[in-house]
Amino acid sequence: MKIMRDYPQVTVSKKGERWLDNGHPWVYESDVTGITGNHENGDIVDVIGPKGKYLGSGFLSLASKIRVRIFSRDSSSSYDEDFWYRRIRYAWQYRKTVMDSLQSCRMIFGESDQLPGLTVDKFDKILVTQIVTYGMEKIRDTVYPLLVRVLEEDGFEIDGIYQRNDVNNRQLEGLELYKGWYQLKDREIPDYEETVIEENGIRYYVDFVNGQKTGYFLDQKRNRRLVGEIAGGKKVLDCFTHTGSFALNCAYGGAASVTAVDISQTALDQAKRNAELNGLKVNFVQADVFEYLEKVRKKEFDLIILDPPAFTKSRKTVDHAYNGYLEINMKAMSLLSRGGYLATCSCSHFMPHELFEKMLKEASYRTGYQLKLISVTQQNRDHPIMLNVPETDYLKFYIIQIV
Repeated sequence: MKIMRDYPQVTVSKKGERWLDNGHPWVYESDVTGITGNHENGDIVDVIGPKGKYLGSGFLSLASKIRVRIFSRDSSSSYDEDFWYRRIRYAWQYRKTVMDSLQSCRMIFGESDQLPGLTVDKFDKILVTQIVTYGMEKIRDTVYPLLVRVLEEDGFEIDGIYQRNDVNNRQLEGLELYKGWYQLKDREIPDYEETVIEENGIRYYVDFVNGQKTGYFLDQKRNRRLVGEIAGGKKVLDCFTHTGSFALNCAYGGAASVTAVDISQTALDQAKRNAELNGLKVNFVQADVFEYLEKVRKKEFDLIILDPPAFTKSRKTVDHAYNGYLEINMKAMSLLSRGGYLATCSCSHFMPHELFEKMLKEASYRTGYQLKLISVTQQNRDHPIMLNVPETDYLKFYIIQIV
């Protein structure tokens, strides 16, 4: 289908056409064969195949290797305020359907919600946003008020929007790094930099100004609950505890004891505050996890949790990451007696499920154990996975018994 309208047009190769026809929303620089019409960085463009077939519309990036990010496949759409309102409303309706609580959740998850480059986390009355595409930055003043409008139409009060645009990915788009409050029309800037959320019956302080990413990792909500459900009566070791979420779920679930380890004293200080907020007892230890596991006595713990940061952020370092995951999982397995439990995960989409399972099998072989699979889960439902977009499928979480 050929189209006739005023948006600049990006023509792609046959390979690029196949890529888009298969449902992937990115046009890579190497697949672009031409751009016609007056255009600037971040403009909305129509993408067409080598024979003029309309393939979609998206944001143009003149600085990134991802040249266009598709957000629509409808050539009849006008990308005005009503369009973006419908898109945000659609994303919110999805959360209302799949989430058991909306007090805190990821409201927008970039490409999974056809809003490329936009992340929005709702922490009670605060929205924390992050933009990593030039096109989304250009329509920020349209999108941000619509986020508040959609929520308030459903009866959710919002005090303000805090921008965490301090991530290095922005530089790939030619965007500056900054963070701070967004000035909503006719509203005062909130006078606080921390809020409290509740998840799985546990309350947490969220430092949305200085905390990692947007202030709190929402993607492990259900996984934390699953671990908490098997923690009763067990001696638990939570590695890479960060702000203590897995540890607190275990304590809340009736664990006999909980030890939580992290190398960051700042994170542990926040974790201690969270424990005190809930009246839960946890022993917090500041240490390098790899070194700490060398000192642990065998059978000292019944359940070990491994929630490390991503060991790889590119395909080039996957082999190195594999060895890192192998080492730490072998250490944990060797400390558990038969019948012990291990919860282990990877948060990098460059470490696919198949490779992670291969690593677990190799670790079991090397330690002389067999592994009984209890559950395999992914990121929480408010971080939806698009089956044709593998980049949206990043978290894999395994709970296993050592036998």
